[in-house]
Amino acid sequence: MSILLTNIKELLQVREPNFLKVSGSEMKKLPTIKNAWLLIKNEKIADYGSMDELPDINADETIDTSGKIVMPTWCDSHTHIVYAGNREQEFADRINGLSYEEIANRGGGILNSAKTLQETPEDEVYLQSAERLEEIMKLGTGAVEIKSGYGLTEEAELKMLRVIKKLRENYSLPIKSTFLGAHAIPKEYKSKPEVYMKLVINEILPKVAEQKLAEYIDIFCEKGYFSVEDADMLLTAAKKYGLKPKIHVNQFNAIGGVKAAVEHDALSVDHLEVITDEDIEVLKGSKTMPVALPSCSLFLSIPYTPARKILDAELPLALATDFNPGSTPSGNMNLVVSLACIKMKMTPEEAINAATINGAYAMELSDTHGSITRGKMANFIITKEIPSYTFLPYAFGTNSIESVYINGKII
Repeated sequence: MSILLTNIKELLQVREPNFLKVSGSEMKKLPTIKNAWLLIKNEKIADYGSMDELPDINADETIDTSGKIVMPTWCDSHTHIVYAGNREQEFADRINGLSYEEIANRGGGILNSAKTLQETPEDEVYLQSAERLEEIMKLGTGAVEIKSGYGLTEEAELKMLRVIKKLRENYSLPIKSTFLGAHAIPKEYKSKPEVYMKLVINEILPKVAEQKLAEYIDIFCEKGYFSVEDADMLLTAAKKYGLKPKIHVNQFNAIGGVKAAVEHDALSVDHLEVITDEDIEVLKGSKTMPVALPSCSLFLSIPYTPARKILDAELPLALATDFNPGSTPSGNMNLVVSLACIKMKMTPEEAINAATINGAYAMELSDTHGSITRGKMANFIITKEIPSYTFLPYAFGTNSIESVYINGKII
């Protein structure tokens, strides 16, 4: 099956092969072709170019995209979309003056979601999660990472990871799986958190590895949750099983989590609403991708990741949704890109780079996704007729997507 797109107003994020990520000042550059064509063959990008040099192509289907922009699908490298129920009451509680920490301390927050998850049958968790996955695909996401972490018992954590595995089997977009057993300390371990860490490391982690349920390991390294020492123990243990770190750090406090993550060759450090000069220096020269989650800042009314500080240090930056029931009940990457421009002072070019090629890097997908490149998978968005790509973040409440293709097929 071959598809030829013609008269593309602008083809975005056109890259040569073996391009992994973009950093610092280079993120202001978004390579494009105006008045372009794009050829898809057998699920992959076969060729592209200017309409002025369109060769004679006999495609099975030809689509005229006059006035429309074509770009790679979003790559969302940080989500928690496998969960049960919702936390709408806590939303109201926060409006009435309770803080995120106060809600957590009285049994809300992550522990609330864990209780609901534990009580919900696996098939029902799958159906709820599949509905969320389909929703984000329609919003333009063509690659996603999903974490566990709302189980907090061996049985429930493995249940979540099995649901992620089933989603991978039933949907055609790449789905990366992360074990986040160290997401919060369960009530029964509040006075003995070290016992829970031993459970995660000695009991749950080996089963996750044995059953091949995850590629990555994560921990919420934050005051009131897990310490740098906890992170060091867990990441050291996970390395023996080949699980790579993708770590929650610096959401509310800088406690040394960035340094620990880099020392363990973390693929990414995520959140970074608080970041120190020392953290910046530690990230320089590393292969670790900083990841910002601006819709979490919007929902919790907390500071936004200081993107300019990170980019001005010539570091890379990725954007992701943090889609979860408590702090970001949205998987809309279009909103994330808008917030990056509006609240983090990123240019549209920087934000699109962060949400495509750099997001792919944060999931080890740079070779196959995240850009319009010959040989990569044909995961792309066709917009409605819009003035320019700047309109995407500018019109933050408008759905500018006309259609989404995954592996060369419209969804």
